[in-house]
Amino acid sequence: MRYSAFCCAVLTALTLGAGLVAVAYQTAEPQELVDPPMEQARHLLIDHAETDCRHQPVVIAHYTADDLASARPVLRWSRIDGAVMYDVQVVKRHGGGPSPCYEPVMAVQRVYNTACELLLPAGCREPVLYWRVKPLNLRGQAIGPFSELEPLPVDWQKQDVVKPVPLSTYNQGQGQTLLYPVYDWIAMPDADHYEVEILDAPPENPNGTAPSTHRIAVYTTSIAHQYDSQARMSAQPFYWRVRAVRSDGSPLGVYSDASSYTTDPGRPCAAAIYGDSISHGGGSVSYSPADWEFSYGHYLVFPTVNLSFSGDTSRTAVERFDKDVAPFRPPYLLILMGTNSLRAGVEPADVIADMEQVKAKCLAYGIRPVFLTLPPLNPDNIRAAFGQDTVRSWREAIAAVNSYVKTQVHVDITPGMADERGELREDLAVDGLHLDPPGKRLMAEAINAAWPDITALPDEAWNADDKS
Repeated sequence: MRYSAFCCAVLTALTLGAGLVAVAYQTAEPQELVDPPMEQARHLLIDHAETDCRHQPVVIAHYTADDLASARPVLRWSRIDGAVMYDVQVVKRHGGGPSPCYEPVMAVQRVYNTACELLLPAGCREPVLYWRVKPLNLRGQAIGPFSELEPLPVDWQKQDVVKPVPLSTYNQGQGQTLLYPVYDWIAMPDADHYEVEILDAPPENPNGTAPSTHRIAVYTTSIAHQYDSQARMSAQPFYWRVRAVRSDGSPLGVYSDASSYTTDPGRPCAAAIYGDSISHGGGSVSYSPADWEFSYGHYLVFPTVNLSFSGDTSRTAVERFDKDVAPFRPPYLLILMGTNSLRAGVEPADVIADMEQVKAKCLAYGIRPVFLTLPPLNPDNIRAAFGQDTVRSWREAIAAVNSYVKTQVHVDITPGMADERGELREDLAVDGLHLDPPGKRLMAEAINAAWPDITALPDEAWNADDKS
């Protein structure tokens, strides 16, 4: 009885919050927990104002007796809306029967996407371990329960090739072509940093450790993704790969498999997407533009190429137009610009003047500009996510720019985005700025609904002074 009570007490602590979990699993003495089905009784102790138990991750890749993990297993699970990070817990089982107990074998792993590579403890030789994962919000609070406990059968003698696992894939579906690519991979637990190599042909030394002779650019980063600062356009494919590096500069394993992508200016598209990070893609702090659910182009009913650049201002949108947009000559350009400028205090009149220049450039190249209204902001969440303050007059500034946008050929994407305070709803944008999949779907729905009317407009519609 005392043993069962001890197990339940520990599990209650584990269930109440990620902070307690992390503390419990980093203590020197092993902690025990009861079988997950019994955890359902403890859910009554959770504050449901902060935890929505409907949002439970689902394991999507399984190791089996016929496909054993090595000591470096890669775990994958489903994404949960609103989750910025996840806690992964690995345990071993004690006893059998209806109520076995489990003991942690390593500290809880904090992960910022829906996959992780583990380095299992060298002294552990259990033939079968178990793992589960819990979603957390921007503040590290649980927004759902742990996933179901998943078996992890291990062959401790198995030696996998040590190399990063790429996550970014391009040109495989709707909205999956970026002028400024982003390269994502699964973080390696013992890497100090990474070297990302961009190539103009397949590497002559696949899965090697030396740079390729086809290298055209290289980036070094301490995190498991890299934004390309250069536009990549060509009728021929580019390639990218990444290798992990130890703190002493020596390679940790070999280069990843090379992945290809093509951004061909000569390939026809119905429209191009132009703007800053809201248009480039990504959100929930942790997800990049290569996570396609976070791109509104993914939900459009017509093919697009994304010419956006994260960090764009209204001024840089003007400055890079000739080199980034003109080569593609899209029939229509979907333009969402000015948010970064306005939240930093640039005057609305200056942003509008930049919009006028972008419009003039479009018409000079035979491109029809379609402006999108600017979504509201959530300054508190922007500060929590990025440590950045937003100018106090942001509401008035966005309203002034949107008044101008509504005099042009435009799509109003903002209905339903504001909360009762007039700020961007948290369920649409966890970080207060970048719309998450529910918000990106709202954008696409508005554009899709308006698109037949826009494409039916005569050329004269873009030359009139007022389209309101």
